[in-house]
Amino acid sequence: MLQVSGSRKQLCNGVTRRDLLHIGSIGALGLHSGILSAASGPSRSEGKARACIFVFLFGSPPQHETFDPKPNAPREIQGEMQAIDTVVPGLQICEGLPRIARVADRLTVVRSMTHDYPIHCCAYVMTGMPTYSIPLETSPRDPQQWPFMGSVVDYLDGLRSGEKSPSLPRNIGVPWKFCSKGSSSNQAGPYAAFLGSDFDPFWTDFKEPGTVIVPKLNADNQTEQVYDPHAGIRSDAAFQLSEGCQLPSELSTQRFDARIHLLKQFDAARKCMDQAAETGNYAAHQQRAMSLIGSSRIRTAMDVGREPLALRERYGMTLFGQSCLAARRLVEAGARFVSVFWDPFGPHGASVWDTHSNHFPRLRNYLLPVFDQSYSTLIADLDDRGLLDETLVLCTSEHGRTPQIDSGPIGGARHHWSRAYSSVFAGGGMARGRVVGQTDSIGGDVTDTPISPKDMQATAYHLLGYAESTTIPDQQGRPHPIAGNGRVREELLS
Repeated sequence: MLQVSGSRKQLCNGVTRRDLLHIGSIGALGLHSGILSAASGPSRSEGKARACIFVFLFGSPPQHETFDPKPNAPREIQGEMQAIDTVVPGLQICEGLPRIARVADRLTVVRSMTHDYPIHCCAYVMTGMPTYSIPLETSPRDPQQWPFMGSVVDYLDGLRSGEKSPSLPRNIGVPWKFCSKGSSSNQAGPYAAFLGSDFDPFWTDFKEPGTVIVPKLNADNQTEQVYDPHAGIRSDAAFQLSEGCQLPSELSTQRFDARIHLLKQFDAARKCMDQAAETGNYAAHQQRAMSLIGSSRIRTAMDVGREPLALRERYGMTLFGQSCLAARRLVEAGARFVSVFWDPFGPHGASVWDTHSNHFPRLRNYLLPVFDQSYSTLIADLDDRGLLDETLVLCTSEHGRTPQIDSGPIGGARHHWSRAYSSVFAGGGMARGRVVGQTDSIGGDVTDTPISPKDMQATAYHLLGYAESTTIPDQQGRPHPIAGNGRVREELLS
């Protein structure tokens, strides 16, 4: 068997770079042959959205200090922050989000998100899987996991178009592989599960240091100071492809092209030796891998340094802000599904929204100002460019936080709460300036129009062109509905 030399480092889907150019081995790419043809054509729906930006705030923001303040509740419920008016008559949000208040007429605010799992159930919120448990939180490859939304869209788009190797990935994750920079390194969620790892997100990476020390996650006993890039980065900091999605340093573009040429010659001869049915699938996957690694299109799209400095500063010179800008550039370049994950960084997961301690200082001095600036600019920028009506923007998290403030930890605390929480959606066919659902007087239970994460998914798939009845096959060929038991919610639509 002919092999090509090179360092043994992994690609973004777990494939080694030597294996990528390891000629003649169908198993080298670790892909599921036959999966691409295992389902019937996907059911069509009313697709108003050309692309989707999925913003995920890991750890879960509090509904009270974001989109469902309770100004008339007792102090132990309302907390230290007040409500402010928005440009939508009758809609108030937290005072920590003044810029979002000014773009609220372009948003659908959902105050009635609800489900049964007050744990870090990222995979439950991001997929159609029917149930969840604590052990699944840190088992992203468990057989019980279902595919991430972006992976499903990538898979279905490939079936519909017949294009298995787009020049720009359809499913991209920013700024780095999910939860890979903090203590929660094995968190489940944005993976392709039974569709096969070739439908995992195409990850970017970010290796620059942060410039701002963020308020402590645990003010009672944390001693480390964390320079979190989500709170501040240098203006010359840049995204890159994740390590496995780049050419080896010792392999020039010319040598890479020469090896592809050699591989094509070998494959031409190989057809005379092997006409097995899986050969076509292997060729498609091979072309997909080559096109993504060799293409400069994604590198250009994620190069936020090409934007005017004034616009970059509007987004905020933070990792979250520049990630939102990169997402806008990627969908503008033709990407279909781009995820922006604000997740743990450094010791104690210091960028996470999981405020079991130091709740109010973290919100007031870090989390809310960064989110307010970057998210509001993303919405306004998309709208100014005429992209918002065709770009669905989903902003959500695992759950909400307890109505009752825990005054025991320094800085106060709100703990996990999934019976009622808020999410905010925009663009791509979502309504403008609408509030959906409501909670009781303390923000603890939904009293009107409950919306589940599966409903969010079904509605998003509908706007992206896929009916909720569409199914995807598991590895045994059994069909599963793409959004589980979710249904399209007309209340959210324009």
